[in-house]
Amino acid sequence: MQLSRIPRAVLFDMDGVIFDSERATYETWKAVAARHGFEQLDVPYMKSIGVNAQTCRQHFLDFYGPDFPYDAYQAEQSRDYHARYDHGRLPLKPFVRETLSLLRDRGLGLALASSTRTPVVEAQLRDAGLLPFFSVVIGGDQVSHSKPDPEIFLAAAAALGVSPADCAVIEDSYNGIRAAHRGGMMGIMVPDMLPPTEEMERLAAGILRDLSELPALLGPG
Repeated sequence: MQLSRIPRAVLFDMDGVIFDSERATYETWKAVAARHGFEQLDVPYMKSIGVNAQTCRQHFLDFYGPDFPYDAYQAEQSRDYHARYDHGRLPLKPFVRETLSLLRDRGLGLALASSTRTPVVEAQLRDAGLLPFFSVVIGGDQVSHSKPDPEIFLAAAAALGVSPADCAVIEDSYNGIRAAHRGGMMGIMVPDMLPPTEEMERLAAGILRDLSELPALLGPG
């Protein structure tokens, strides 16, 4: 299987695509939930995959109620997360480094477009030795609208100087694939914690098992 056209650029989401950070975040949230005795974490957490911090907060408040001390719990979760995973300890998803090397060698423009704040994105990429692969890095704090709005991907394409139609977007989240589709881009889903649905099969230009399948999908190098 190959795409209908060969892209000139590839835009990567970060959490769940580059890093196994969705599971890492989930595990630290589970520890907070156990300490404070709140249940059914999966409901708001799964809805929060692929969105910015403000939208994530709202999902938790919608589920647990307006009196839920989200800010205090999130700060606790964040402390645990950074204590455990900072300084290059955040695990990579399979085949990340090999895939980025292959795409760079083909001369494709590479960008990182994540709902996470830019300083965190850059620090995590730098600690993993991946920052040099990306000509453009855009975090959620650089745009006004969260996925499924395509703003972050359109900004990345513009920064690379590439038409949206010539961009492939690598995502694990439903909102990410929706954003790519709305932006006129070729969305490619590499599922992480969320399985592909009929909607994803309809909107995505491809659904892969892992990143090792990406170079062949993008066409001849």
